[in-house]
Amino acid sequence: MKIVFAISEVEELVKTGGLADVGKALPLALKDAGEDVVIVMPYYKVLADSLNLPSACETQTLFTEYKVYNFEVRVMDWHGIPVYFVDYPEYFMREGLYSNAYEAYEDNGERFCFFSGAVLATLQAINYSPDVIHCHDWHTAMLPYLTAYDNTGFFDKTRTVFTIHNAAFQGVNLLEKVPFLRHHPGILAQVHGGYINMLQSGIEFATKVTTVSPHYAQELLTDLGSHGLHERLVRRKTDLSGILNGCDYTQWNPATDSFLPEHYDVDNLLPKQTCKHALQEKSGLPMNVSIPLIGMVCRLTEQKGFGYILPILDELVQHNVQIVIVGTGDPKMCMDLGEFAQNHPSQFAFINGFSSEHAHLVEAGADFFLMPSQFEPCGLNQMYSLAYGTIPIVRAVGGLKDTVVDNRHSEDATGFVFEQPRPEALLACIRRALLFYYEHPVKFREMQQRGMNTRFTWERAAGEYIKLYESMFV
Repeated sequence: MKIVFAISEVEELVKTGGLADVGKALPLALKDAGEDVVIVMPYYKVLADSLNLPSACETQTLFTEYKVYNFEVRVMDWHGIPVYFVDYPEYFMREGLYSNAYEAYEDNGERFCFFSGAVLATLQAINYSPDVIHCHDWHTAMLPYLTAYDNTGFFDKTRTVFTIHNAAFQGVNLLEKVPFLRHHPGILAQVHGGYINMLQSGIEFATKVTTVSPHYAQELLTDLGSHGLHERLVRRKTDLSGILNGCDYTQWNPATDSFLPEHYDVDNLLPKQTCKHALQEKSGLPMNVSIPLIGMVCRLTEQKGFGYILPILDELVQHNVQIVIVGTGDPKMCMDLGEFAQNHPSQFAFINGFSSEHAHLVEAGADFFLMPSQFEPCGLNQMYSLAYGTIPIVRAVGGLKDTVVDNRHSEDATGFVFEQPRPEALLACIRRALLFYYEHPVKFREMQQRGMNTRFTWERAAGEYIKLYESMFV
């Protein structure tokens, strides 16, 4: 099948978050399965500065009611997949992809609506008539709408799949701020109170709607879980499915990880102690291999559960435990965590920043990995943690519930899970994990090994997507 990935970021090319991981791994897995895959994405400044790519065709032109967009289409071969880049400097020659530091660009709605239109123009310019256009998150959510209203005939046989990676980000904009859309037929039906919700339009017009885990698909059918879009999603219930993301085990493998001081595998976990010492040293904590160490690497946002973490820190450090948190984000959270680290230097370390070395070292050196998320569409760190023999402590939401088996309910347990969105529920879960660590060392090792033998592959995910693509042509 001819499959177009329309996406705003691809890991290895440009990345701000987990969306890019999918943008890399899933197209490669589809290609390996024999599909004909093409990627279309913006030509950001960071790419233009480093790649200097040739044009794929002559200059393309799009029109709105008062503006002419002349843009170039750049091309490169990437692992055997053609990647086409929409080169429009006014929108994409900026320091950030979506924001300047923490302040989103005011014209993001216009930027990515233009990009969606440019995707269709690019496909026509290179004469690539796709069976499927696979769109991702609000950045490309208007593509199903634009495809449905295309009057060239070029996309008459094309189906669209819209994947929601995080329903909290919906691309809500005043229509008057998005001139690219104002001239389109039928657009007023998508406008409410002068605003257009791009995620909502993607849900309405896509042939199929997917999300990144089965449990998150169920949560999207509720008011709370969908962030207010449940009525639209309930109407599309028969076309909604959750396909669990995979994990790139070529990058996350303790037996080959170049960031680790010593490698280990499921049959030899002893070198994990060396990694623990290295993490303690790098984080400024006392080097003590016997004390349980809880690690966390994430963006510092409410979504990641800091509303549960911060209220219990004083009680948590009453236990014999060390904690390392690595991440950037909310300035107030950074200040609170930094102050707590200063007051408890032998037990708590906060690293305000991000590096791949520290992230990999946390996964390898910690005994537990903390993910008490308010919501988590899929989550990747719990998969990395399982692969590294680092036991996840998670809340039973989204993909966390699909991937971590709680020790209270199964002999096949791989972690510790709590349900209630309350600080005391998290504290009780951590205490349960610490008790297990101290009192059941043999069972703890067995749990580590079960996690390391668990696999969530992109090959499996690609197979499920292929079945979905094929179902649209039955």
